[in-house]
Amino acid sequence: MLNADETIALTEGLAQFHGSETFTRHGLYRRMRMTEGVVYLAKTANAFWLTDLIASHQLNPRVRAEEFQVWTLYVERNRGKAILTDGNNTTPIVTQEIEHTDFPLPEIALWFIDGTLLLPSEY
Repeated sequence: MLNADETIALTEGLAQFHGSETFTRHGLYRRMRMTEGVVYLAKTANAFWLTDLIASHQLNPRVRAEEFQVWTLYVERNRGKAILTDGNNTTPIVTQEIEHTDFPLPEIALWFIDGTLLLPSEY
């Protein structure tokens, strides 16, 4: 778990990413590339589990058929839980509850476009 100063630094760090020159292939789902900002988020927040979850849902044909995916993690800090959803539709295809998390931000959105997972600011 990040302390308050580290959480502020994470938020400020994420704001620095605009576009990406380097892409990293996901370790398990090789079709998925991650931008510099996503790798920074995963490393800094110890949240590779989040990229793993998004990658695992790409195996669902209904999810994979979506050309533009918006993945949002909503954290219920007081309960230590979170909800991951692909909110780009009026009715999400995926809503997954994460029973235990120490993810430091109350909410984060990641986009998945053309095989690349990115921060919205990197679009």
